[in-house]
Amino acid sequence: MFTLIIGSKNYSSWSMRPWVLLRHFGIAFAERKLRLDSPEFYAALAPITPTQTVPVLLDGDLVVPDTLAIVECLAERFPQHAIWPADATQRARARVLCAAMHAGFQSLRQQMPMNIEAECPGLGWNLAVQRDIDRICALWDGALRASGGPFLFGAFGAADAFYAPVCARFHTYAPKLPDFAAAYARRVLDVPAVRQWCDEGRAEHDFIPADEPYRSRPDWS
Repeated sequence: MFTLIIGSKNYSSWSMRPWVLLRHFGIAFAERKLRLDSPEFYAALAPITPTQTVPVLLDGDLVVPDTLAIVECLAERFPQHAIWPADATQRARARVLCAAMHAGFQSLRQQMPMNIEAECPGLGWNLAVQRDIDRICALWDGALRASGGPFLFGAFGAADAFYAPVCARFHTYAPKLPDFAAAYARRVLDVPAVRQWCDEGRAEHDFIPADEPYRSRPDWS
């Protein structure tokens, strides 16, 4: 059975993606959660992977310490699950969306870090963040129009799991979204695996100062 090493569920957007995918498709795995930015975190990861980052998928002697690589590994191991679209063209487009999320949207990541338990509408917004939001919405719009929905490529799959943390961010910071994007984000957050992750993140009640950039502000509520 796989072991998936993850970070704190309230904050770890990278960990959320493969966890949600595994849970959604009913793939058995053991969860090992490490508190982010703690001595335990680095001590536990140092002998496993030189990157000392999460998530990490363990399968016997195989160590996969990258989110996108984990998804590809799962897709190869479980071809019976629609992790990627069956159609080759749509599959390529889904990979483009995942790669865009994997490597981009730095302003959104930095100014609106994932913080599931928080509700701070409007905080973190600036023009650079808005450009990232507009780009994400354009990617969603193209995929939803081509597939007909309800998820980016029809059924929930890897691309939706990759953008699930963005949907959580949009809930936390409540930027203004086009109606179709707001509706899509609500659908993603209502997927049982996504809802379970978010519920468990809210239940942690373990606040990490480095991941709470607004908590000390006087307008925090």
